[in-house]
Amino acid sequence: MQLFSRENYLKKIRGFYHDDDLIKVITGVRRCGKSSLFQMIISELQTQGIQNENIINIDLDKRGYKNIRTADALEKLIEESDKVNGLKYLFIDEIQNVKGFEEVINAFRTEGGWSIFITGSNSYLLSGEIMTKLTGRYLEFEMYPLSFEEYEKMKTFYKKPINPNPIQELNNYILEGGFPRAIFYDNLADKRHYTQSVISEIFEKDIRRRIKIRNKTSFEIVRKYIINNFGATTSLNSLCKSLHANGMAISKATVSRYIKALVDAKILCECQRFDLKSKRSLSGEKKYYLADLSFYYADNTDNQINYGPVLENIVFIYTKSHDYSVSVGRIGKFECDFIIRDTAMNYAYIQTSYTILSNRETEDREYRPLEMIKDNYPKYVITTDFLMQRRNGIQHVNLMDFIKNGKDF
Repeated sequence: MQLFSRENYLKKIRGFYHDDDLIKVITGVRRCGKSSLFQMIISELQTQGIQNENIINIDLDKRGYKNIRTADALEKLIEESDKVNGLKYLFIDEIQNVKGFEEVINAFRTEGGWSIFITGSNSYLLSGEIMTKLTGRYLEFEMYPLSFEEYEKMKTFYKKPINPNPIQELNNYILEGGFPRAIFYDNLADKRHYTQSVISEIFEKDIRRRIKIRNKTSFEIVRKYIINNFGATTSLNSLCKSLHANGMAISKATVSRYIKALVDAKILCECQRFDLKSKRSLSGEKKYYLADLSFYYADNTDNQINYGPVLENIVFIYTKSHDYSVSVGRIGKFECDFIIRDTAMNYAYIQTSYTILSNRETEDREYRPLEMIKDNYPKYVITTDFLMQRRNGIQHVNLMDFIKNGKDF
């Protein structure tokens, strides 16, 4: 089957395809498409004229590789493939299955002649171990499940029906989520069942095997609290107080460890809060967004959509998938949903709302924080409205049109 091209990620990696001194590390939540991205890169290399014998693709979760569990076994397997001249392209999927893989991979990098790409368990690759053992000679490329932009493009690519009503299609994306495999299931129950299996796999392989959780009940309570309150300002102190008020005596250190496990497994994305007046990060105050909205909807029977945090989450994932750095901004008593920065150090400011046309109070609430920012970087109010408004040079844009056209800020 022909693969839908994840161009947002391929364009970030292309410039490094032939580098043999940098290890390319693909991270992201399980089942977001990392293995398929490998296949896309391999296909592009073949199109460029790279011979098949120069491409070594090892998926350590597949049959034939189940016995590759030690560094020596991995080194021997790679050496057996070293029978050709010229630059070799080494792809290893699920590399965390091999204990001590870092030394092997780093040795081949040091030797030269190998362009190396790896993926693996998210919590392992982000735990700091790889950063120490690979001595900084790697680049990380972070993947996410499908953004709304990719969701529509992938459905078109595989000839899946798209609702002609843009609002309803947005709702479909919200309730179904963005895991690529879910696109191929035709009803919501099957999509949810698939997502629940992904969630179970993540918690079993990327969390419970990596950290010791003595009290599974307390972990589940923290997990559900954070996921059910995505997009809300969170502090460890307030969270602990809330848990204590409900009879759960959990220490601040334990709550912090649980949240870190969810972030390391790429279920949660941490977003720092930033004070625009003092130009300092606000310690202790953060927001957490979901790598995919299905983490909320697959675990909750309620299909009611709270558009405030949901639309923020959609914009957050879109900006991250386009390689923007993102933080939440505070201006005095007001808050700007997002401050974003691109790789050229250009900034933009974003407010999100379902609509600003319902009443003047809502309009003022969204525009006022942006109007208080005195620099000349672009400012956006993103809504689902189709009637656009003009006010003080701030751009009012339709979320569906802006995202599905892949526009930059």
